[in-house]
Amino acid sequence: MSHPLDNAATFYENWPTEMNAMKQRAPEIGKAFGPFFQGLMKEGTLGVKHKELIALGIAVATRCQPCIYAHVEKSLKAGATGAEIMEATGVAVLMGGGPAYVYAPVVAAALDHLESTAR
Repeated sequence: MSHPLDNAATFYENWPTEMNAMKQRAPEIGKAFGPFFQGLMKEGTLGVKHKELIALGIAVATRCQPCIYAHVEKSLKAGATGAEIMEATGVAVLMGGGPAYVYAPVVAAALDHLESTAR
């Protein structure tokens, strides 16, 4: 099942270029957001894996497709398993209801893409 907004392969291929284009037009956005993100998403009382799973859950609950793709990838890189990612997605669906539920396939598609390209 594909999601009407985009697909994982297209996202991962195009997102860096799109973000770089935005940063060229408005460098102050990246300069402000980058350090904020990096400061919060490093090891702390919570580990990076748990922070990424929380971010993924919020991304699903708020229906932010680029955020979903980014945090699935970052969760995997932080050591989360596919099962942990899908369980975090389930919690997000519980909290976000039907509107979040329709984004669970986006998480699954991102996992499928990233796991197949890692082989």
